[in-house]
Amino acid sequence: MIFMSDRIKVIPCSGMGKVYGLVARESALKVVQELCPQESSTVCLAYIVTGDQEAKELIEGVKCITLDGCPSMCAEKNAELAGGLVTEKVRVIDSFRKHKGAKPGTATELTEEGWLIVDEIAGEIAEKVKLLRKEG
Repeated sequence: MIFMSDRIKVIPCSGMGKVYGLVARESALKVVQELCPQESSTVCLAYIVTGDQEAKELIEGVKCITLDGCPSMCAEKNAELAGGLVTEKVRVIDSFRKHKGAKPGTATELTEEGWLIVDEIAGEIAEKVKLLRKEG
């Protein structure tokens, strides 16, 4: 049995107003709700950024995978500042390089192409979660 505190934390950026942020959030949710619900969980970045004690306790000293929509890498930086062990850093924008010309949607709604990119990113993260769980 894996306790909540032992689960890999998958932390997406907030990315409000940008399609890359929506892709990051949807990818993280797919991992923790569908692909690896027993091995992973998520923590709201806004709580981490604002210094929420409960959020800090959830990630402090715990392996984290961050998903950032833009080069600012806010999820990565804030997870590290809160004491999370960021073992994997995913830049959503890098995934779009494999999909030149894709029309993923808007900041509030994904197209079919956008959902395919979410599935691809989520699959890659799920594999990373499984590898990190095996490492212990």
